[in-house]
Amino acid sequence: MRAEVISIGDELTTGQRLDTNSQWLSERLLEIGVEVAFHTTVGDILADNILVFRQATERADVIVATGGLGPTADDLTRQAIADVAGVPLVQDDASLAHIKALFARRKREMPPANLVQALFPQGSRPLHNPHGTAPGIDCTIARPGRAAARIFALPGVPAEMQEMWTASVGPAIQELLGEKRVIAHYRIKCFGVGESDLEAMLPDLIARQRYPLVGITVHQATITLRITAAGQTPQLARAAMQPTIDTIHKCLGALVFGEEDEELEDVVVRQLRERSETLAVREWGTCGLVAHWLASADSAGVFQSGTVFPGQQGLDELAAQQPANADYLLCVGPSPQADSPSSAPGNLKIVLAHAAGVVEKEFPFAGHPEILRPRAAKLALNLLRLHLHRTTDDRLPRR
Repeated sequence: MRAEVISIGDELTTGQRLDTNSQWLSERLLEIGVEVAFHTTVGDILADNILVFRQATERADVIVATGGLGPTADDLTRQAIADVAGVPLVQDDASLAHIKALFARRKREMPPANLVQALFPQGSRPLHNPHGTAPGIDCTIARPGRAAARIFALPGVPAEMQEMWTASVGPAIQELLGEKRVIAHYRIKCFGVGESDLEAMLPDLIARQRYPLVGITVHQATITLRITAAGQTPQLARAAMQPTIDTIHKCLGALVFGEEDEELEDVVVRQLRERSETLAVREWGTCGLVAHWLASADSAGVFQSGTVFPGQQGLDELAAQQPANADYLLCVGPSPQADSPSSAPGNLKIVLAHAAGVVEKEFPFAGHPEILRPRAAKLALNLLRLHLHRTTDDRLPRR
């Protein structure tokens, strides 16, 4: 079963409001085993709404729409669905009574415009909205030669939409599915190589026809592998993923640093805490980004201090002066001038000082200007992560 999520409103197409409903609904659909194939956003023009719903019923089995169920002239969802179904709008007396009761309870007179909210495409089913004046619509659209499509239209107010999904739409779609099915996801986080290099290390794992499906995304030099599988329970879906997870770890080794929402700073803090060791940071080229990330993680008792320096002076001298209250001192050197297509990039120097000595690395300072500083901060954290990983079983005596 394939689904399409439709968001309706000029405030969305003009960028005045962020569409969070589509994200929320897509997550809920995947949880019950429905593949979301399309997201569509449309403004408040009737002809456009009719076109969007007609296309959706041709390419998706379930359509969940939000918005356009209010009482004003630009609320066109009910009329668009009626036109697609080829039926008139008719009044539902129970819905009208509920709307009137809401106004009475709030000690307000119901404006005549709200009468339109009790109109539904003939043959459709109202979806109860306990706390709002916009009932939803459940409408079946016949498709010659194949199973009918099902449209669920919900109000755009997130709280009302979410309540109605839980009470009626989610259970109705699960009933359509018959056998319960769960789609689960698992994310593996990697750092240290480029996207194409990492993909080459995973033969055939990224192929679109493969199962479980493995997707790859990159954000500020962190590569995320997203594994998707289905099963009757979350446990069975996870079991279907496990051979793929094992293959990824075997192929990538230490390039894998975490899972799900973990970031490099979370992993470094955990490693240090497990070893009862502490860290201080000195930064030039990252403007305090490493310290900021560490302080934002659960780093109490691990992250001792962070110092940010301007300019180019003093990296070698200060790196040698390890703070007495920290087991490790991580220094990120001054950033070279941002690279350009016409010149070779400079190198960023990172120094890790500890009781057994000093580790110095230089990395090409290359890439889009927007990711240079985050990448530099991650290179520093990753240098420490790899050092801790290598020395976990051969640690020095505690101070």
